[in-house]
Amino acid sequence: MKRAALLLVLVLAGCHRAEPKPAATPTPVGLEAAAIQAGVIPDPASTDITGLYARESDRVCIVPSATAYRIGVFVDYDEQQNCGGSGTVTRVGETLHITLDRGGEGGDSACSFDARFEGDRIVFPPRVPDGCQKVCIHRASIAALDVARLSESISEASTLRDSRGRLLCAGGG
Repeated sequence: MKRAALLLVLVLAGCHRAEPKPAATPTPVGLEAAAIQAGVIPDPASTDITGLYARESDRVCIVPSATAYRIGVFVDYDEQQNCGGSGTVTRVGETLHITLDRGGEGGDSACSFDARFEGDRIVFPPRVPDGCQKVCIHRASIAALDVARLSESISEASTLRDSRGRLLCAGGG
């Protein structure tokens, strides 16, 4: 009888399952990764680049096109010194490969460079190719342009104009 009781206790003990421990959340590497994981800042990898970006008098528009995205850039120092051009942009992760021509008039594409996309912000490199001067008048420059998103609207982005009134992101869609 004692053996039967002992056997019953052992069988019942063997049937008891421990509560599964919750899986540990991977520890983010770095402050930015922790902020993305917590939802404090948007994840650049899952954010669409379409929209209108600005800082003071500097503007950038990006709209989808059939093969990539159209981009327009307008930097306004004054009537005598400004930049205005449009072209194409493709994205790989947080890198935007930008190719500009003068006001969308075509021609050679000696103005190609990579910029950073940071979710709701675009940052141009501090040095751009000499060919980028063709989109600028006098001493104006697009180097180190840093703009934040104002709107995700295609219609708003499509209205950006340069100093001559040309639409810089027209023809998207």
